[in-house]
Amino acid sequence: MNRRTPLLRLYSKISLIFLGLLILVGIGYFMITSYTAKRYIKEINQQLYGDIAQHLVKEAKPLVDGKPDTTATHNIMHSMMMVNPSVEVYILDPTGEIIDYVVPYKTVKRKRVDLKPVNDFIDSEGDSFILGDDPKDPEGSNVFSAAPIYEGDQLSGYAYIILAGEEQEAVTATIRGSYMLKMGFGIFVMTLLGALLVGLLAMWFFTGSLRKITEVVRRFKEGRLDARVAEADKGDLVILADTFNEMADKIVENIDQLKSIDKLKQELIANVSHDLRTPLAIMRGYIETLLMKKDDLKREEKDKYLKTILDSSSKLGDLVSQLFEYSKLEANQIEIQKEPFFISDLVNDMMAKYQILAKEKNIQLEVDVPENLPLVFADIALVERAIQNLIDNAIKFTPNNGAINIKLAALENDVEISIADNGPGIPLKEQSYIFERYRKADSTGVKGNKGAGLGLAIVKKILEFHNSSIQVRSQPDQGAMFWFSLPVHQGDLVQA
Repeated sequence: MNRRTPLLRLYSKISLIFLGLLILVGIGYFMITSYTAKRYIKEINQQLYGDIAQHLVKEAKPLVDGKPDTTATHNIMHSMMMVNPSVEVYILDPTGEIIDYVVPYKTVKRKRVDLKPVNDFIDSEGDSFILGDDPKDPEGSNVFSAAPIYEGDQLSGYAYIILAGEEQEAVTATIRGSYMLKMGFGIFVMTLLGALLVGLLAMWFFTGSLRKITEVVRRFKEGRLDARVAEADKGDLVILADTFNEMADKIVENIDQLKSIDKLKQELIANVSHDLRTPLAIMRGYIETLLMKKDDLKREEKDKYLKTILDSSSKLGDLVSQLFEYSKLEANQIEIQKEPFFISDLVNDMMAKYQILAKEKNIQLEVDVPENLPLVFADIALVERAIQNLIDNAIKFTPNNGAINIKLAALENDVEISIADNGPGIPLKEQSYIFERYRKADSTGVKGNKGAGLGLAIVKKILEFHNSSIQVRSQPDQGAMFWFSLPVHQGDLVQA
């Protein structure tokens, strides 16, 4: 499919919508013009013949003693209708009731006329355009002429003349319809074509920015990751252009992160391969030796070989467990079960288990636990695992005859746990990434400093689940201290 086809389709749809709107506007224009022309004709009638009622009252006395003078009045009325057959003449009493009339086709349906428009017309002396009740149409109104009828100083009634009766309305409607059809159609077609041409040109101009953005998106799709909408803040679609540029930057950033992660995974595979290969090679070598020299080996040698095999298998098992644990944390497959507990009890229990390992290297374990520490609210198993990894790290890097200090401290809303050693420390340039997955610090010269670098990454991930973070402070040859905090359980009793 031609890549311009979707844009042309969009342009066609917008054009059709615009054409539809123009047609609706044209119909509205035609109706308004028709209504205005009809009103215009009525207003001309009222301005031309607005004083006809006054002439009627002067020429004849429509009422004598409050009653219509039928003979004289009808003669004059018929004379007026000879000049203008469309007029309808009515004589009203002072209350507006029709007491006499001369109309073509006697189809009078009203018995009374509202006097308010009549009095307004008389007060304005015919200068205002006013519609009054149409006696032949119970719901309609029409232009009229009106004049009061006095006998002496007494108001006897009104002369009320409809100026555009049914016959005139029928004729003017036909003429008006033909005229409006011709004029309206011509104006409508010219307006429609002009507006359509201007609108299409305007849309083509305004969609220029969209075409440019579409072209940039196409280039980006084809692999040109540096494609961006130039001068995005100056186009007609600023938000769209800015959004695309931001999205493209984010995609490129994500691609770079994926490349970085892929590189780190390769490093992990290399580290893991080495770490798995080493204990496996040791185990294989000693097993082969036992098989080959089983009769020539002394009991002490066999026990030494078997112990070495057992140590290697333990290291292998620890590594596999660590990898499995981190993969579950990374995939958020761990269900966090937070509960209130005393962190001091947990640390004291763990120290009892680590005393044996510390004695092997003659490391002094110091625990500083103040009284009345509050309960913390966390997952006790995960917190134990995080502390365990930190203590394992400290024991691994602390030289013989060294010291490790575990300290707890109550803060305002948290309990802080810190673990410090007097090992070789961590170079400053490496402190920024020792908690990253698949990364570990370079060898510090401590014998046995091997591993996949997941211990601290697991600690970081566990603390993220608790909305906390792991911190480090270290200088070369001055040891290292790691610390983190856990939230206090609100509302529970503190430890006595």
